[in-house]
Amino acid sequence: MNTANQLLDFLLLANANVRYVVTGMVLLGASAGVVGCFTLLRRRALVGDAIAHSVLPGVCLAFMLTGVKNPFVLLAGAVATGWLSLWVIDVISTHSRIKPDTAIGLVLSVFFGVGILLLTVIQQSGNAAQSGLDKFLFGKAASMLSGDVYVFGTLAALIIAVVALLFKHFTLLAFDENFARAIGLPVRVLETLLSILTVLAVATGIQAVGVVLMSAMLITPAAAARFWTNRLRVMLPLAALFGAVGGVAGAFISYLMPAMPTGPWVVVSLTLLALVSMLVAPKRGLLAKWLQNRHNRLKMLEENVLKMFYYLHEQQTTPQIPLTAGIEQLLTIRNMPLPQLKTGLRRLHAKKWITRQQGISGWQLTPAGMEKARHIVRLHRLWELYLSQHLKLAADHVHDDAEAMEHLLTPEIEQQLDSLLGHPHTDPHNSNIPR
Repeated sequence: MNTANQLLDFLLLANANVRYVVTGMVLLGASAGVVGCFTLLRRRALVGDAIAHSVLPGVCLAFMLTGVKNPFVLLAGAVATGWLSLWVIDVISTHSRIKPDTAIGLVLSVFFGVGILLLTVIQQSGNAAQSGLDKFLFGKAASMLSGDVYVFGTLAALIIAVVALLFKHFTLLAFDENFARAIGLPVRVLETLLSILTVLAVATGIQAVGVVLMSAMLITPAAAARFWTNRLRVMLPLAALFGAVGGVAGAFISYLMPAMPTGPWVVVSLTLLALVSMLVAPKRGLLAKWLQNRHNRLKMLEENVLKMFYYLHEQQTTPQIPLTAGIEQLLTIRNMPLPQLKTGLRRLHAKKWITRQQGISGWQLTPAGMEKARHIVRLHRLWELYLSQHLKLAADHVHDDAEAMEHLLTPEIEQQLDSLLGHPHTDPHNSNIPR
């Protein structure tokens, strides 16, 4: 069977095992992504890692006490020790000099070590029912049954419903905990409830992804979604979508290559989604930032070249005659690499701020270019005067700071400066401030 046919069979979900795995991974990815948003925004990513490693002894204890691998029983044990780990972290960091990150590392190591010890005891006990229990370490999504999917579905619905119901409260808790406390919200109760949801999300996914990789399932979708938006109402469904897509992608790769485990490929798929988001997301992506920085550099270059024209214009004995300036004249005003100057001239010409008339050796400012040049010089000299008068800087120390700020001043700031300085006519160097 070729890849196209395999893809079609996978998408049709004709195989019962494929249905269970895909449905389970979608539910797990969506619920973990939603809870992970609040974990990420509250800067508690390591807490998810601690919970993921702390649920293993709970799973082992639940099996040792009951002797069965019932998903509800194992989940109850996982939730119990996951919640216990959070309580221990809080007690250690509150009642000792140990910092929270150190407490998380201690609890993670101790609980995971106890889990490995209990798992070894179970494997040496001879209990035939313990077969497959070690899969909780790295996950075994292919072993999901209909009962597991019902558990995943119930918990995913519960998590999403609670988040939807208390969305405003959780949002305030994530962004301004002190304000939430000041207006009378039960912050401690909300923190506890959010911790319970995190424990449930982690405990739900350990069978599919394993305790080692579950923290990535919790944080990576949220981190990827964060690149695309500044609004939590958009971030939550995006994180759920990314978690679901990562789950389906990992399940499909495992379907194509049965020797490949699903859990690690889910994490790899989510990591690729996060990398793509980091590169191409608008505004926050690396490509968008590079383009914005490039735009800012070119804007500064254009305005610096315009200032060179204006300074030459000021030096004319008959300023009413249109200034014609060549490259050599411009370089006497400001030392600038020749390729950079030529780039600036080309861009100014394209914007019709300078012109090159037939038979004239040099460039002339157009009326629009003169207005733009006058404005940037005005901003420069206003800021120089502000630094001199209000920050008490010497006149020969204000130029470089003004060079940086003149490109950033908005019309509102310009108006405030002009009013604050008393509508001045000259800068600290007694140069005229254009009106």
